[in-house]
Amino acid sequence: MRDFTPRRRGKRRFDDDDSRYEAPSFAERRPGRAALPSEDAYDAVDGLPEGDRWSTWDQSTAGQRGPRPYPDWLVTALAAVDTELGVLKTGKEADVFLLRRGIPQTDQSCLLAAKRYRSAEHRLFHRDAGYLEGRRVKESRTNRAMANRTAFGRQVVAAQWADAEFSTLCRLYEAGLPVPYPVQILGTEILLEFVGEPDGTAAPRLAEIRTRGAELAPLWDQVVETLVTLARFGLAHGDLSAYNLLVHRGRVVMIDLPQVVDVVANPRGAYFLDRDALNVGKWFTGHDLAGETVAPDELPALLRKEAGLA
Repeated sequence: MRDFTPRRRGKRRFDDDDSRYEAPSFAERRPGRAALPSEDAYDAVDGLPEGDRWSTWDQSTAGQRGPRPYPDWLVTALAAVDTELGVLKTGKEADVFLLRRGIPQTDQSCLLAAKRYRSAEHRLFHRDAGYLEGRRVKESRTNRAMANRTAFGRQVVAAQWADAEFSTLCRLYEAGLPVPYPVQILGTEILLEFVGEPDGTAAPRLAEIRTRGAELAPLWDQVVETLVTLARFGLAHGDLSAYNLLVHRGRVVMIDLPQVVDVVANPRGAYFLDRDALNVGKWFTGHDLAGETVAPDELPALLRKEAGLA
């Protein structure tokens, strides 16, 4: 699954040093929708303009909200409005939208990424068989529905993946790993910290940056540290590549974690550890990585050792 980077149209633009992809902002691509609606836009009876909604913060219980203390930038007031600004990316399992949550007629607002897992009528999770090892529920009827991919079963799978991603993000965020802050979950929608600029420009994926050679070493070292920490928790990302690592102001942020693998419980745990390491190592090696502290070909064995699988 790809990351939160907006879908691009037209030619790419690069900074003056040609080292970093610069995506067009939402203000450029969707004029007039980068701000909260004006006071005149509100209907006296219905309350909100079409397409907007009142903040869903109060609809999530304490266990469905992100770790405390809540970040200072997060708007939690019940008077806030969620204004949808556009699509950040589409995928086979979920679509991601950019939202601005703010209190009308004030300067209190924040940008959020709304990840919405697809409903039961869509084809879901074509690659999930290996990832779902150990993710069984107690009711045999529900397990059969999941296995047979009935409409109900596929909805259960979607909810499982959303719950798995949200709980994993909460755990990793609390442990200090570089992941977006998980704001809340409501059904099959996860609201996340938007990783990017205040104007709605998303951070580029690692695969989109133009940095090469020794300048990649700090990014590689961050990736190694993140994967080692995951392995110590007994986890593998499960689908890691240069397309689900964001680079925001020199910091690598890992995203897309619904398929996270318990490498001890899953009989293919070592395989997933190796695949994550080889995928990212291949990208860095192909971009002439130099000056690293851990060589890419050493990373698989290091992760297996840290996970206790060596």
